[in-house]
Amino acid sequence: MPSPSRVAAIAVAAALTFAGTVARPAPAAPLSRYAALGDSYSSGVGAGDYLADGGDCKRSANAYPSLWQRAHGAAEFAFVACSGATTAQVRDRQLAAVTADTTLVTISAGGNDVGFADTITTCVVGSDRDCSAAVAKATAYAREKLPADLDTTYARIRSRAPHARLVVFGYPRLFETGSCPLGLSLAKRRALDDAADVLVDITKARAAAGGAEFADVRGRFAGHGVCGADEWLHGLTLPVDESYHPTATGQARGYLPSLTTTTD
Repeated sequence: MPSPSRVAAIAVAAALTFAGTVARPAPAAPLSRYAALGDSYSSGVGAGDYLADGGDCKRSANAYPSLWQRAHGAAEFAFVACSGATTAQVRDRQLAAVTADTTLVTISAGGNDVGFADTITTCVVGSDRDCSAAVAKATAYAREKLPADLDTTYARIRSRAPHARLVVFGYPRLFETGSCPLGLSLAKRRALDDAADVLVDITKARAAAGGAEFADVRGRFAGHGVCGADEWLHGLTLPVDESYHPTATGQARGYLPSLTTTTD
């Protein structure tokens, strides 16, 4: 008969073995079919090297979906994100790319719903008061109407690909608040950054409610906004539609790592 100490040793060994078994996570399912949905921040406006078949959507070979695909080699890659897309346009024009065997879906959406382009334009050409009013209008829409738009969009994605990982991306704060003699006033920059926070916080909450993973890029872009020493976002530039969008560096160092850490 084993001694009490021998019995104890066997029990401890068994307990550790069992604990190790239950603690070890199951291997992630292969990410073999990837659908990249969303607006200009996902299509890669501002990052250059636009794909010939992208047309006005301005899908970039330097956008985070393209970069992730080249690194991971999903068997099927549907890159349908498009400049200017609202949540309704994502649902109407992009969801055909999401199928029952899709394993990964990424999306950024909501900025165009709240009038991103019009708000920025007002802040560039108008007064501080005009900018503040435009931001207030945008954030009111974000709080009152955008949650339902996002909920519907995420639910539609889930219904088409119930087993896919859904990764929802937020937006960066656009501006640094140090000296910027040739840029927007400090009041305008703060108002727009505050609006970005409202949009991101709402998107994050709705993503969680929809069972999606959320990628918050604000921390990665911190210190790299417009008027920073090392900008990962365009300021006012030509073509105008690339203004206030991530550069190729912003896509590679701001957006891509947020996806890689989620999926790898």
